[in-house]
Amino acid sequence: MIPANILKIDTLDEGWTDKDLVMLHACFQLFMDCIEKEELHADRDWNQSDRHREAKKEIDILESWWKQRIADDQQGKLNPIMKKDQYEQDTQMLIRLILIREFFWT
Repeated sequence: MIPANILKIDTLDEGWTDKDLVMLHACFQLFMDCIEKEELHADRDWNQSDRHREAKKEIDILESWWKQRIADDQQGKLNPIMKKDQYEQDTQMLIRLILIREFFWT
């Protein structure tokens, strides 16, 4: 069994990363682990309420955005520290993630 208090962040290498970016990657790693490893979407009635439908829509948007952001980062298209709009977008998406965290139980 993998210890619950250790988080492997797949999107970061072992080099130095400033903690503001570690926070972004850590939160989205938890999010992606919940979707992919804990099967967040399995056996869940996302139509049980308007709030669940909106959360599902937001989850889909965030998942798609994160996958594209990682692909862009791996291709060298991003520099979140030097590009102010990327940093601001990262912050806004992190806020959106936090606002729906109550739905990340499996």
